[in-house]
Amino acid sequence: MDTKQFRRELHRHPELSFEEHRTAAFISEQLAALGIEHRPIATTGVLARIEGRRGNLKRCVVLRADIDALPIAEKTGVEWASVVDGVMHGCGHDCHAAVLFGVLKRLNENPDFEGTLFGVFQPGEECNPGGAKFVLEEDPFKEYDVAAVIGEHVDADLEVGEIGFCPGKFMASTDELHFTVEGVGGHAAIRSRIKDSVVAIADLIMHLNAFNSDDCVVSIGKVVAEGATNVIPDQTSCQGTMRTFSEKLRARIKEMIENVAEEIEYKYDVEVDVDIRHGYPCVENNVQLTYEAMLLAESRGFKVCDLDMRPTAEDFGYYTQIYPSLFYRLGVGQAAGRSHTAMFLPDEKALDVGEEFMYQLALSILNK
Repeated sequence: MDTKQFRRELHRHPELSFEEHRTAAFISEQLAALGIEHRPIATTGVLARIEGRRGNLKRCVVLRADIDALPIAEKTGVEWASVVDGVMHGCGHDCHAAVLFGVLKRLNENPDFEGTLFGVFQPGEECNPGGAKFVLEEDPFKEYDVAAVIGEHVDADLEVGEIGFCPGKFMASTDELHFTVEGVGGHAAIRSRIKDSVVAIADLIMHLNAFNSDDCVVSIGKVVAEGATNVIPDQTSCQGTMRTFSEKLRARIKEMIENVAEEIEYKYDVEVDVDIRHGYPCVENNVQLTYEAMLLAESRGFKVCDLDMRPTAEDFGYYTQIYPSLFYRLGVGQAAGRSHTAMFLPDEKALDVGEEFMYQLALSILNK
């Protein structure tokens, strides 16, 4: 099976986070057909291993691809479109897994390299706390010297043949924000008898909005007040997200949120429940590794694009906290449309680019 066929098979049968049972079985079947050693990891993931013919086998490179899909009803109309109602590979994880499969296939055919190569087909990237956390909790590389962990993500802002890099801090941490305000509801016209949970949460949201800056994002995307035109509810809730580019700032903003909640309680005589659900850490690329990868990409004829820090998040950040790591963006063309939509359709020519670059990058690090 070639890379394109592998990708299309995954695309036809997408599965949501930590439900990737069929996906893992298919990956395992294909690896077994090639004689590649592998085992389950993080419940619905697959960990592959290929030993080189020379050098220190305790020195390794880890290649990671996520494999979960999104709760989206696909509308692309292609012959390999999802056959699963309401589920679609709308973020390109099928492409990531196919690229990794292609690299493993090539390295297995000719393992003339130093050290050991691991391939992680990782589940659950699309949900908090992220499958990377569970991979690392198993400590699968504890007996190895990890030279690098490498990951990629498709990007429709880059054309096919373009690869984007950002040395150092790249992607933000992410935390989920959940607030509930308990007041005293009643007739909207008799305000003397109510403690207005709606006004209190509106004030809270305005305070949260003031935290936004170049280094921090706090956004509320859901507000629930089950009252009516003339009814103030006892309870109002809201939910949102928080993104930062440093763990120090992340901790500080959380502390400030708690302080604001206390102020709202005092100001409106209500109770505010604050539930901050800890999510992914920042993705911080190893600077030296990134520049070496950029030089390699240029030498192989790919167009290198400099990327800015982005407030989107990725559970690949867990790997960057422990090991020298690199996460880059693979161009799939603007015609692909926007990811996380029903019409997202990456250009499959990008699979060849992704496979060739990741293959060359893995070899260059292993044989360094």
